[in-house]
Amino acid sequence: MTPVEITRGDSPVLLGLPHTGTRLPPEILARLNAQGRRLTDTDWHIDRLYADLLPGATVVRATFHRYVIDANRPPDGASLYPGQNTTGLVPLTDFDGAPIWTEPPTEADVTARREAFHRPYHAAIEAELQHIHARHGVAILYDCHSIRSRIPYLFDGILPDFNIGTASGTSCDSRVEAAVHEICLKTEGYTTVLNGRFKGGWTTRHYGRRAEGIHALQMELAQITHLATEAPPFALCPEKAARLRPVLAEILQTLAELAPKLRG
Repeated sequence: MTPVEITRGDSPVLLGLPHTGTRLPPEILARLNAQGRRLTDTDWHIDRLYADLLPGATVVRATFHRYVIDANRPPDGASLYPGQNTTGLVPLTDFDGAPIWTEPPTEADVTARREAFHRPYHAAIEAELQHIHARHGVAILYDCHSIRSRIPYLFDGILPDFNIGTASGTSCDSRVEAAVHEICLKTEGYTTVLNGRFKGGWTTRHYGRRAEGIHALQMELAQITHLATEAPPFALCPEKAARLRPVLAEILQTLAELAPKLRG
C-alpha cells in the first residue's frame, strides 16, 4: 500500500493530513482487537472538510491509520506531553485508555513500521516544504486535525472548538499565530484556545523553523463542530460542515496572503 498521497499546488501553504487514513495492512488488522478495529481515533472527514478550500494548496496525506503508526509522534517515541495521558508512536490503547491489540506490537514491529510508513510520510512533508520554499521564499505548514470534544482520559471537561497549536509560539512567526487566532476569536458560535491542551504535535514542532522561513501550526478541531455525533458511525453533518468550511477557508486564504510578508 502507498503510505502517502501528495497533491502538489502552487500556493505557499501546505496542508498536512496525518490522521485521516484508515488503511491497515492485513497482518496488522489481524492483530487488533474488536475495540481497535473500530478505529475510533481517526480524524474523521477532515480531508473532506478542507477539500478545495484553498486553490493551489499542496496536500500531503497519510493513507495508513494511526494505529499502524502515528505520523504526528516523534520517531524516537518520546512523549509530546510529559506527565499527561497520551498515546505513543505505535499506540497500545485508544484515547479512552482501552487496549486495542490482541497481540501488541514488538520493538521490531515499531522499527519496521517507522521505516515503511512514518519515514515516507515525513520525507514527503520535507520535500514539499522545500519545493514551496524554493518557489515562494517561505512556506507555511498547516497541520489538520480533529478529536472528540470529550475524552476524560486525555483532558477534563469539554475541549474548545478551535485548538490552535504553535508550540507555545515557537513554531511560526507571531503574525501567523495572530492571524489564525484573530479569525477564530471573531467567529461567533465557536470557542477558541491558543496553545491549550494541544500545542502542536511532532509535525508542528519539527518543521516550524522560523529562521529558515518555514512556519508551522496545528489546528485541532473538536469533532462536534462537523460530525453529526462523536460516536459511530462518525458521520459528517452537512449543515455543520457548511457553516465551518468558510471559517477554515478564511484562515487558509489569510495565511496564503500573509506569506509574502514573511520573506526575509
